[in-house]
Amino acid sequence: MGSLRIAVAGATGNIGALTTAALEKAGHQVVRISRSLGVDLTTGDGLEAALAGADAVVDATNCTATDRDEVVAYFGATTRNLLTAGERAGVRHHVLLSIACLDRVEGNAHYAGKREQERLVSEGPVPWTIVPATQFHDFAAMVTGWTEQDGAATVAPLLLQPVAPDDVAHVLAEVATGAPQGRYRDVAGPDPQDLVDMARRTNEARGRSVRLVPTWSGLFGPEMAGDVMLPAADARIEPTTFDEWLAQQR
Repeated sequence: MGSLRIAVAGATGNIGALTTAALEKAGHQVVRISRSLGVDLTTGDGLEAALAGADAVVDATNCTATDRDEVVAYFGATTRNLLTAGERAGVRHHVLLSIACLDRVEGNAHYAGKREQERLVSEGPVPWTIVPATQFHDFAAMVTGWTEQDGAATVAPLLLQPVAPDDVAHVLAEVATGAPQGRYRDVAGPDPQDLVDMARRTNEARGRSVRLVPTWSGLFGPEMAGDVMLPAADARIEPTTFDEWLAQQR
């Protein structure tokens, strides 16, 4: 297979940057799409020019809003603009990074936005693959970063099967260079983990002392307890363990 031209939306974010690197290493040409590079996904400004000649688009965008309506509006607008411009540009494959177990959790604002994205892509005009990944290895640190106040942070005792961001980026790069597959298998890491334990060990590795307060009354409620957040039985298991990722944080 020759070199492809692949656009990466959210190219300056964590997963977007790693996916860009993986694609370039494999010899493909990457068009980086982000607001800081002059393309506004929410308005569509500059998007059609950026997608000219692109074989595929990888959507690894993120939304930092916490209000449900805002998140749904943001993901809705950016996805519609990507699909409309992609169809006009003749893009043959739209790859969306999504979250495993979306359909099992109702209350979370971010999940509502991702569900809207999935709906638009699966009903949209461009052939597609949706890649649902479990939470990343750095998820615990991100959560305690949101909730930390006066040296203490609330964190739900979630059971997760986290995956390395680098592993997810390699799956996205692999999928983007192939034919559209519709809904892909869940992508997960090798071991289930407890989010409180993940937070404690990440803080230790990074030399941070934060008192952790396990609770279901914070961001994540009891509807996410038990095995709700674990990947499906046929998941694609990626190799990097949480321990291996932690070792790189020291």
